[in-house]
Amino acid sequence: MFRGSIVALVTPMHAEGEVDDASLKRLVDFHVSEGTVAIVSVGTTGESATLDEDEHCAVIRRTVELTAGRIPVIAGTGANSTREAILLTRCAKEAGADAALLVTPYYNKPTQEGLYLHHKAIAEAVDIPQILYNVPGRTACDMQPETVARLAEVDNIIGVKEATGDLSRVRMIRERCGPDFAIYSGDDATGCEFMLLGGDGVISVTSNLAPRQMQDMCEAALRGDRERALAINAKLDPLHHDLFVQSNPIPVKWAVAEMGLCSKGIRLPLTWLSDDCHERVRRAMSHAGLL
Repeated sequence: MFRGSIVALVTPMHAEGEVDDASLKRLVDFHVSEGTVAIVSVGTTGESATLDEDEHCAVIRRTVELTAGRIPVIAGTGANSTREAILLTRCAKEAGADAALLVTPYYNKPTQEGLYLHHKAIAEAVDIPQILYNVPGRTACDMQPETVARLAEVDNIIGVKEATGDLSRVRMIRERCGPDFAIYSGDDATGCEFMLLGGDGVISVTSNLAPRQMQDMCEAALRGDRERALAINAKLDPLHHDLFVQSNPIPVKWAVAEMGLCSKGIRLPLTWLSDDCHERVRRAMSHAGLL
C-alpha cells in the first residue's frame, strides 16, 4: 500500500503541444528528492484526455524509466470504453508500472452494475494492482460505497481514490472494505481531514508545487497529529482552492511553469491560464512560501 502524498503529475509539454521529456525528467527528480511517496502518471492532471493511446503508453513507460525504481509509479489507465481501459492497463503493466488508477467510465453514465462489471473485467484481464477512481464532478457517475465494497473482493483491486469531497465516505468505505483496503482522497481541499478520519493519503494536485509540505502534512495526519497537520495545511489551503480557479490542470500547469519546472505548453481544448487569474494563483503560491 502507498501511504502519504501521491502526486497527480502534470504531463509537461512544449509550447506547440509535444511532450517535453527534459521537463518530465526534472519533475520526476524533483518529486523523488522532495519525498513524494508515488507518482500518478497520465491521470486527469496529466492530461490523459488530450493524449492519444500511443502517447499515453509512451509517457507511462518514460516515467517508469525516469523513476528507475526510486519511487512507485501508478499509471492512469481509465477510459469510458472497457476495451480501451484494458489496453491501457496492459501497456502500464508491460511498462513496469507498480499499479494502475482507473477512473469510472465518463460520459456513458453506467449503472452501479455496469461500474462493477467494467472494473471487474479490467482486473481479471490484467494482473496489476488497481485503484478505483471516483470523481463524479467530471464523469457524471458516482461509484457508491457498496459497489466499491463488491470490487474490493477482487484480489488485485487494492484501493479507491475518492474525489467527491464527501468525508463521510471514509467511514462508509472503511467499514465495508476493511483495514487493508487503501482509501485515498482525490480532493486536496478536504485531504487533511480525510486522512485524520482514517484515509491513507492524498492523490494530489497541490503536490506538483509543494511536494515536501504535502508529504509533511500527510505524515502528521497519518500519525494522528491533528495540530501539526492542520498547521501545515493552513499554508497550503489557498493552493488547494485556487489551483481550481479554472479547470484542472490549467492553473497547476501555469504554476509549475512559473516555478521554472516545465515549459509553457498545454493542449486544446485546454488553454493557458487566463491573465486575470495569474495574480490569484501567485498569491496562493506566495502563501505557501513557493515564491
